[in-house]
Amino acid sequence: MKDWKKIKQDLILFLKTEVEKAGLKKVTVGLSGGLDSAVVAILCKEAFGENLNCILMPSQFSSKSSIDDAIELCEKFDIKYEIISIEPMVSGFIKNMNEDKLRIGNFSARMRMSVLYDVSSREKSLVVGTSNRSEILLGYGTIFGDTACAINPIGEIYKSDEFEFARILGVTNTILNK
Repeated sequence: MKDWKKIKQDLILFLKTEVEKAGLKKVTVGLSGGLDSAVVAILCKEAFGENLNCILMPSQFSSKSSIDDAIELCEKFDIKYEIISIEPMVSGFIKNMNEDKLRIGNFSARMRMSVLYDVSSREKSLVVGTSNRSEILLGYGTIFGDTACAINPIGEIYKSDEFEFARILGVTNTILNK
């Protein structure tokens, strides 16, 4: 059995140390309404309090429940958030993608990361990643998209272990039960 309380403390210390090394005080996290970003958002809220910016970035392909679940998490943990739609960016280029879902998904991930880095520049903050170890090992991510970040606190946690950690952190049931 893992000592999740110690892991949580270690991750919060890691986040604080790395952000301080960068000479910054704030962090920016993309919040999708999924498990990985919820875990990272909660860790960052504990580490940085009001110096956390969560950005929700729906497109025309996003489900309403994903946005609703992300907002529910933000309300539960008093996390400030901003919604920036990537729909105009995707719509402006989608005609060139021949309805190829993989291309559209990768393009959308890259637009989201562009938005996150622009917000981090505006806020003078560090972009914190949300990819777990399982995704990293399987290559399940978009280069220059959802894998782009300054630091990634859950990069050593397997998805199968993350559910237990998420329960301990208090992730909302709507996200846990997806």
